[in-house]
Amino acid sequence: MGKYIKFFVVGIFFGIVLVKSEAVSWYRIFEMFKFQSFHMYGIIGTAVLTGILLLKLSKINKIKTTEGNSLKVPLKERGFTRYIIGGTIFGLGWALCGACPGPMYILVGTGAFSILIVIIAALLGTYVYGILKNKLPH
Repeated sequence: MGKYIKFFVVGIFFGIVLVKSEAVSWYRIFEMFKFQSFHMYGIIGTAVLTGILLLKLSKINKIKTTEGNSLKVPLKERGFTRYIIGGTIFGLGWALCGACPGPMYILVGTGAFSILIVIIAALLGTYVYGILKNKLPH
């Protein structure tokens, strides 16, 4: 359990950074979807570039996972329709509730308890997808 404390601390730090940068602000997300501000695109772009850089550095330095395995990113199946449909559903949910999955939990921490309705709906949607997954076209 002690080896996971560092991830907990990093998660708290990440939550604070997202709150202070206004990445969990509904108004900032609304501006992004209306193409009125670069703020969120800058945050998302920085996150993507940081992820790429850290992944490359972890491969160069042969960093291991918490289980001691080599770090590997699995290849995804190619396809266009599945990503368009999934991305559209994800984007619509994000636009309607004003938060993507990570910041939903941060918003609870800031005292916006109405987001619990969204979290329950997201968990229910994930559960329903799990039930229907084998019947859906992939």
